[in-house]
Amino acid sequence: MADTRETLLSLTDYSVAFDTPDGVVQAVSNLDLDIAPGETVAVVGESGSGKSQTFNGVFGLLARNARTGGAVNFLGRDLLSLSSKELDKVRGRDMAMVFQDPMTALNPAMKIKRQLAETLEIHRGKSRREAEREALQMLKQVGIPDAERRINQYPHELSGGMRQRVVIAMALLCQPKLIVADEPTTALDVTIQAQILDLFRDLTQSFRTALVLITHDLGVVAGIADRVAVMYAGRIVEEGKVDDLFSRPAMPYTAALMRSIPRVDREAEAVEPIPGRPPNLIHPPSGCPFHPRCRFAEEKCVRERPPLGEVSAGRRAACWFPFIDAEAGTGGENALAETANV
Repeated sequence: MADTRETLLSLTDYSVAFDTPDGVVQAVSNLDLDIAPGETVAVVGESGSGKSQTFNGVFGLLARNARTGGAVNFLGRDLLSLSSKELDKVRGRDMAMVFQDPMTALNPAMKIKRQLAETLEIHRGKSRREAEREALQMLKQVGIPDAERRINQYPHELSGGMRQRVVIAMALLCQPKLIVADEPTTALDVTIQAQILDLFRDLTQSFRTALVLITHDLGVVAGIADRVAVMYAGRIVEEGKVDDLFSRPAMPYTAALMRSIPRVDREAEAVEPIPGRPPNLIHPPSGCPFHPRCRFAEEKCVRERPPLGEVSAGRRAACWFPFIDAEAGTGGENALAETANV
């Protein structure tokens, strides 16, 4: 669980924009998010909502046509003000990323042993022998069978699940304070997905590492996250503890996401896709960006953009008519009918 007395990572008025021939794509807008040591935060939303670009910017992995704004405070330093050389010293040592496709993080021409050991040699100053010994131990810790043989193989000789475990081992080698996992289970079958999520849960508790899990799948979130941030059109539109958000979403977009997930306790016909498409971020709609797809939109939603404000203790939502009334602590006019179907 998180240590809420301190903040490890703080994004303040954070923005990411891309200059394109068609105009400026405002991928992330005025985002505020704090992550505490040891906390697991899930960032969810449809494709194109800005989830990955938010943290690509934190890691300095954006395309050349990108511009960032605001502040990203990590361990007391603003990452956006660091040079590439200074950022290289932070990445891998104090924070690490696990990508959706492990082959994007692994060199196909190098054996697993060399790739893992190199991380420790560069960031921790270990000798080659010492680094290889620790690399082998980490492979065992992430559950790779016959690790003594696997460590001498090339990435293409491993299964997809094993490659993902290798990438997780690489991320954990320097015992970073923060790991960002971007859709780490999407390309894996259901059984391996469960194993990887269990692995994340166990290892983050063992190392007291904060974990940011980026996903479009709310089903992945329920069993692992402490807190959830829901993104839409480059902004956080709802944030809260996972149990609270799942039992009673405050924002219509969150409720719509939850209704779109197949569940074993509902008929297949009960799954409702969200109508329409995500907005064009070069020419976003006026007011609330979700209003063209929202069944509860009113005139104010079309005219004015709602701020991300507190709707109950520990809950924030960007909605003029949330399903939770901040003052009364009860649902709004449409809350009971809407959340009953989630």
